[in-house]
Amino acid sequence: MTTEPPYLAIAAELRRRILSGELSPGDRVPSTRAVTREWGVAMATATKALGVLRREGLVRPEPGVGTVVVAQKGAAPDAEPLSRKRLVDAALELADAEGLNALTMRRVATVLGVSTMTLYRHVPGKAELVRLMADAACGEVPLGPVPPDWRVGLERGARWLRGVYARHRWMAHAMASFTRPVATRNAMAYLEWVLQSLRGTPLTHTEKLHAHLLIFAYVQGLSMAADLEEQARQDTGISDGEWMEQNEPRFDAIQAGGSYPELNSVTSGGDFGLDLDALFEFGLQRTLDGIASMIDETSG
Repeated sequence: MTTEPPYLAIAAELRRRILSGELSPGDRVPSTRAVTREWGVAMATATKALGVLRREGLVRPEPGVGTVVVAQKGAAPDAEPLSRKRLVDAALELADAEGLNALTMRRVATVLGVSTMTLYRHVPGKAELVRLMADAACGEVPLGPVPPDWRVGLERGARWLRGVYARHRWMAHAMASFTRPVATRNAMAYLEWVLQSLRGTPLTHTEKLHAHLLIFAYVQGLSMAADLEEQARQDTGISDGEWMEQNEPRFDAIQAGGSYPELNSVTSGGDFGLDLDALFEFGLQRTLDGIASMIDETSG
C-alpha cells in the first residue's frame, strides 16, 4: 500500500475548500507559511502543494496579496515549453506574492513543474535570475519624454521608481546596494533619463549623480519600509489598525510614564494618522526644494 505524498494531500484539501465554495474567487488561500503551520510540513512541501493548484488553474499569485482563488476552475496544466521569459515571469509572480526571501531555484522549479536542474539551462543561478527580474520590472512602464523643467523631471522619475517598487515590493531589497548596483539595461535607462532631466542645470557631474542617488535612496527607503510592513501583514494575518489597537496600551503606558512634552503636544489631539503617500509627497518636495536651493546658489 502506497502513501500519498503530503503535498498532494494538502493540495487535495485546499482543492476541496475551493470547489466547495469555502474559498471563493478572489479569496486568499493559506500562504506557504500558513500551510507549514497548519500541516506541520516543510516550506518546500507547502510550495509543491500550492504549485499543484496553480498548475490546475485554481489559484494564482496576486502581487501584494498572496495566492488567491481564480474564477476559472479545473483548467488544464500549462504545457508551454520552459523559456527564459517564462522562468522570469514565474519568479516575478512568486517574489511579488511572497517576497524575495521566498525565492529559491527549487521553489521556482516547483511552481513551473520542472526539475531544479532544468532552470540552470536558462540562468546560472539565483543572482542572475533576480537581475533579470529587476530588468523586467524596470521595463514594464516607459518613462516617456524628458520634461524641459528639471524639477518636473526629477519628480516624475521619483514617482516612476516608486511605481516600480509598488508593483514589485521586493525590488527595494534587490536594488539596495549603492556600491554594488544591479546592472540592467532598463535600470541604466532610468539613470540616463534622470541625468538628462538635469542636463540644463549648472550642477557638476558629481552633483547630478548625487542628486539622483539622493532621490533614489529616499524612494527606496520608503519602499523598503512598505515591503517590510506588507510582509508583517502577511506573517501575522492582522491589519495595521488591528496591530495598533493591540499595541496602543503599551505606547500609552510608555508615554505616560516618561517625560515627552513635545511628543505629547503633537499627539494630544489624536488627529494624526501616518499615511505613507502623504509622507512620500512631503519628503519628495522637501528633497527637491534642497536641490533647487543648490541650483540657485550655483547659478548665482
